[in-house]
Amino acid sequence: MQKRKFISLVLLRKLLTAAIFSIAFVALFSFHHIVPSSKDHKFNDKFPTTQNLQSWTQELAPPHLSKTLLHTSKLNGSRRDSDYEKLWKPPSNRGFLPCTKPTPNYTAPVESRGYLLVHTNGGLNQMRSGICDMVAVARILNATLVIPELDKRSYWQDTSNFSDVFDEEHFIDSLANDVKIIKNLPNELVNETRMVKQFISWSGMDYYENEIASLWEEYQVIRAYKSDSRLANNNLPPDIQKLRCRACYEALRFSPHIEQIGKLLVERMRSLGPYIALHLRYEKDMLAFSGCTHDLSLDEAEELRMIRENTSYWKVKDIDPVEQRSRGFCPLTPKEVGIFLTALGYPSNTPIYIAAGEIYGGESHMAELRSRYPLLMSKEKLASVEELEPFLNHASQMAALDYIVSIESDVFIPSYSGNMARAVEGHRRFLGRGRSVSPDRKALVRLFDKLDQGTMTEGKKLSYRIIDLHRRRLGSPRKRKGPISGTKGMDRFRSEETFYANPLPDCLCRTEPPLHNVSHIAK
Repeated sequence: MQKRKFISLVLLRKLLTAAIFSIAFVALFSFHHIVPSSKDHKFNDKFPTTQNLQSWTQELAPPHLSKTLLHTSKLNGSRRDSDYEKLWKPPSNRGFLPCTKPTPNYTAPVESRGYLLVHTNGGLNQMRSGICDMVAVARILNATLVIPELDKRSYWQDTSNFSDVFDEEHFIDSLANDVKIIKNLPNELVNETRMVKQFISWSGMDYYENEIASLWEEYQVIRAYKSDSRLANNNLPPDIQKLRCRACYEALRFSPHIEQIGKLLVERMRSLGPYIALHLRYEKDMLAFSGCTHDLSLDEAEELRMIRENTSYWKVKDIDPVEQRSRGFCPLTPKEVGIFLTALGYPSNTPIYIAAGEIYGGESHMAELRSRYPLLMSKEKLASVEELEPFLNHASQMAALDYIVSIESDVFIPSYSGNMARAVEGHRRFLGRGRSVSPDRKALVRLFDKLDQGTMTEGKKLSYRIIDLHRRRLGSPRKRKGPISGTKGMDRFRSEETFYANPLPDCLCRTEPPLHNVSHIAK
């Protein structure tokens, strides 16, 4: 009996040992197939990544994203080095690097002559540029700048304060050697009579040093009623231009909670592989303001017309949508963006981040773009409900998240050259970061119309035409464009490339001689 028990125990041990070895062998074999080889990483290693894909999936991703991420990791392994060169490789910075330090003659702020209150206007990026301009204006006026008030009466009705969107302490400390900045007007001046002034657009030094500075003789407080485009783009002293860049690219960073979630969104997009940030400006306010109705129904066009008619601070009411589009003044539709990306050569498995608010018409207008590019992501898809909850109903804070993901993208493509497009393109130029492809909407409309009319089809011919149109529109360093020849008055200033869309030559300096003749870039 004991002998039988002994034999049974021996057999059991042998079976257990065999099972353990089998499990170990299977695990080793599986691991060999799960971990990619160095060849698999050859394409994606060209892009900075911050998290291991599998650990990210477990620790950071909302549950609804896990399958998308794991599926995409397999697709990205098939991309070739030639794709990187053609589609993703950043343009050369041609030796240009940020140079924002003041000149040797720059001094600390002199004794303040009074206080400058600022009421910003517009959306996030219009307010950003206005704030940076008002920092420079405060310097010119020898004024103490009170933390600007954000626009709460614009189309978006956002109640955010400065500290909700921006890092207030960092802003004050970073500019301490340039301008004195305080959070609130001193109590004794709260009820003091103040001069409320709408500064003239695109004004230079003479205007502020003479006409505005003379107001200090009668007032201790000047309130700037608007902040957008109140300072000239060009012909200002180098130290004023460099101060604008220090304010915009160094001092005016987003609040910690926005930065945290913004970086999380970037990590999640990076886990999908190199990605495009598409600023799809196909939102209700943009279409109503611009009068663009291409591919919309009659009911949709009428809805937009009524919004424009009832928005008192939009001056232009009667707009010809056909003429607007033919002149390149309309944002590309989602359908047109899909054709554009396909013609440039981006494959259907390209991850695309939609940097925008609610798309007008929702899925009915997104279907054709999604059929070409199913990996359309957004902050609402990348983040959980709990992560986004603090930002809901705050358009400026939501736009700030889009800004961060767009700045960090491998390729940035705006469907319209509005305030965000210009701000992101300028910031990326300053940082020397990635490609920024600015669609030539006027030329593209003519091609798209030929497709609609059946006189052209999608394929190599269209692709060649579109690629050829955009060879010089990849964000390479070049000097800021001046006014269009023949324009006069305010139209002359309006036709200039804005300072924050291209901070060269003021805030980008060449640190090494060019390797070849690049004179065409500087024109």
